[in-house]
Amino acid sequence: MAASTWVIDPTHSEIQFKVKHLVISTVTGSFKSFEGSVTTESEDFDGATVSFSADTTSIDTNQAQRDEHLKSADFFETEKYPTISFTGNLAKKGSDSYTLKGDLTVKDVTKPFEFAVEYGGNMTDFYGNNKSGFEISGKINRKEFGLTWGAVTEAGGVVVGDDVKLIANVQVVKQ
Repeated sequence: MAASTWVIDPTHSEIQFKVKHLVISTVTGSFKSFEGSVTTESEDFDGATVSFSADTTSIDTNQAQRDEHLKSADFFETEKYPTISFTGNLAKKGSDSYTLKGDLTVKDVTKPFEFAVEYGGNMTDFYGNNKSGFEISGKINRKEFGLTWGAVTEAGGVVVGDDVKLIANVQVVKQ
């Protein structure tokens, strides 16, 4: 089989993160601008090469003041580091499950990372486009990627948790 390239359909995809706030609740955020591609030589995506990037200036937690803080040098430092990126390969584990291993770069830190991937299936849309869907998840320690800002409340509570859950629901379209 010849190689096929698939690109993320941003209209039908979302990139989110979840982090504990004050250890008692979870704040959810997303990146509104992102792009990515999958190159595969198999029908089932086993061995596919994946590349992805998110625009850090597009961060959205539904609270403008928090978003500005996240864009500052305390966190993403978006003027200096405008993208988060990942490159890696898919490996099939089961009929609908994969592992996505590769290099995740946040700010100026690149580390090996592994995502769990659930394959949602393949479908042709109303316009004849061949599409596949994936749910991708993982968890990082934000401090390992240079996102080290922290504060403690008077009562001793941590303002922002160290562990960040990453969740992507991605629809890709065959080119």
